[in-house]
Amino acid sequence: MNFLEKYRGLIKEEIIKNAFNTAPEELYEPMNYILDLGGKHLRPVLVLMTYHLFKEDYYKVIKPALGIEYFHNFSLMHDDIMDKAPLRRGKPTVHKKFNENTAILSGDALLVKSFQMLEDLEPQLFKPCFQLFSETALKVCEGQQYDMNFETQNKVSFDEYIHMITGKTAVLCACSMKMGALLAETSSENASNLYEFGKYLGIAFQFMDDYLDVFGEQQEVGKKYAGDIYENKKTILYILAEENANPEEKKELQYWYEIREESQEKISNVVQLFKKLKVDRKCLELVNEYNNQAKKHLNAINLTEEKKQPLLTLIDNLLIRKS
Repeated sequence: MNFLEKYRGLIKEEIIKNAFNTAPEELYEPMNYILDLGGKHLRPVLVLMTYHLFKEDYYKVIKPALGIEYFHNFSLMHDDIMDKAPLRRGKPTVHKKFNENTAILSGDALLVKSFQMLEDLEPQLFKPCFQLFSETALKVCEGQQYDMNFETQNKVSFDEYIHMITGKTAVLCACSMKMGALLAETSSENASNLYEFGKYLGIAFQFMDDYLDVFGEQQEVGKKYAGDIYENKKTILYILAEENANPEEKKELQYWYEIREESQEKISNVVQLFKKLKVDRKCLELVNEYNNQAKKHLNAINLTEEKKQPLLTLIDNLLIRKS
């Protein structure tokens, strides 16, 4: 995976090089803080990798890739406020380290900066990339709203959940892939297949995040253990549990998800029920299923197998994470 470390290192260098060293410090310091927390830099890496499938001079797309990373972190800052999350990547979230008003305003500024990263594109590239980016940004907001709706919605179907995570998570991965394709000026068929590849990869990635929230090691996840259960989030684990539970088990699940305060007893009982219904295994089966869907779209791209290999290696490594 040397190629992946190379791309990640390049993105990290550019984040440092483009750090916000201007006044007012109170606005820009939180932006630097969340960007310095690290992470996998998955989305900007996807931009670079996709572009590099077709062209060699991937330094040309660094700024659009940074724009997507800025946007992703803006969304995390606001999501953490709404979720009342105390940790992000193992460190205090922005609103915990600073305060909520600062996190809201700094997040807004990071959103503006994300779109500014497209300003230097040639006119024939600017319009399609800007349209793709703005449409994606709106879908992410819609996905977040559905996610909040689900917290008080008694029943969430599998299809509803897929629709929500497609907006909240998958479309930004899809956007990253398609933007790389647009910037490389490849065919519309290649660009469409790369978009679908990114979408299915994003869905599988979200399933794995849901799994790790409960069944992963906290130091690897970097977030509060079982935070989704504390917050009554209807993740894929909850949906699989409800689909496979008998009436008595459904009643028990609903009872615990009606409790609003933090309770270790709640966590223990829900996790025990998840294990009893084998939702951990069923979730990993879904990860594999959507991973295979992503690969089908990658196979449809008009490139040699040798060219595609880094992306195939990437998705296998992304979706085989510590648990």
